[in-house]
Amino acid sequence: MISAQAWADARKLWDYHQMGHSLRPCSVAIGLGSHDLGVADTAVDLYKGGMAPLLLFTGATSPTTRERMPRGEAVHYRERALELGVPGSDVLVEPRARNTGENIRFSRDVLEDAGVDVSSVLLVSKPYEERRAYATARKLWPEVEFVSASTPMTLAEYADSIQDARLVMDMLVGALQRLLIYPEQGFMISQPVPDDVSEAYQRLCHEGFTSRLLASDRPVA
Repeated sequence: MISAQAWADARKLWDYHQMGHSLRPCSVAIGLGSHDLGVADTAVDLYKGGMAPLLLFTGATSPTTRERMPRGEAVHYRERALELGVPGSDVLVEPRARNTGENIRFSRDVLEDAGVDVSSVLLVSKPYEERRAYATARKLWPEVEFVSASTPMTLAEYADSIQDARLVMDMLVGALQRLLIYPEQGFMISQPVPDDVSEAYQRLCHEGFTSRLLASDRPVA
């Protein structure tokens, strides 16, 4: 059983991970590959809503997506967009990236090679990856304005969709750990973490929601 306190702490991390940006039209929407096809669906919704004239999906495969997406995350996302009626000419693919930094760097290269003039990017990710993606993009592509977007949903709704609440909480904790340690390693810009979010993170770590932590930086109980 997951305690009421753990759920409350997880909701605090869930809310923090989302940037709360107001959507506006951008030069391109970049969908970050993952196990979640909802990212592609949301990118298509934004495209159809006039928020971007072009979609770019980025991502190879990972241990968690190899079976579900054998042709690669970006390729499966593109296929989903075509199924939903987006013209193939409006969907670019970056099939090599295996982490968030590569998602950004390789996507920038694809857009440059395609001659796309980019001043702003609608960055579409899983809800709990918004802040990490934004911080990474701002570090690696500082001259471009980024607007974060994800599928609007609550933590409970997302946990139901994954059908593994403990795994979702592990992922929330892992994503926050990276926000804490990656700026010092040069992977992303620093983001202020409110005290109540930090305290919720520590409690979740001490409760054992640690499967997605980097081992060398696990908090000490």
